[in-house]
Amino acid sequence: MIDQLLEFAQNHPLLVGAFVVVLLAWLAFESRRSASGGVSSGEATNLINREDAMVLDVREIKEFKAGHIAGAVNVPAGKLDTNMQRLEKHRDKPIIVVDKMGQHGGSVVTKLHKAGFAGARRLKGGHAQWVADGLPVVTR
Repeated sequence: MIDQLLEFAQNHPLLVGAFVVVLLAWLAFESRRSASGGVSSGEATNLINREDAMVLDVREIKEFKAGHIAGAVNVPAGKLDTNMQRLEKHRDKPIIVVDKMGQHGGSVVTKLHKAGFAGARRLKGGHAQWVADGLPVVTR
């Protein structure tokens, strides 16, 4: 197997080089994206308990009802623009954006920042990480 891989790399150096460049670019992008603006579950808990942070769950209603962080407000990501007024009273507080796995929360945070919600942050790993960390969820 290794012999075949080395032979392929010797026969196709441009293809292997292009793959390595794309891989490195993707890794750099992902590491920068995960480091910027996100909070861990522990940091989110501290924000909720000490700074009265609002939890904004941007998953669909069905997923939200299956289990969510206590006190979370559900505004699906696709309906954020039409429901921005629901967030007005939280403008000066930290807002923790929770999505399914932490991949789409960044775009919601960007929208919130543009709308003047400077304290918006995404939950790294999303709701899945919250559950994996053994933190409580509420079901209806």
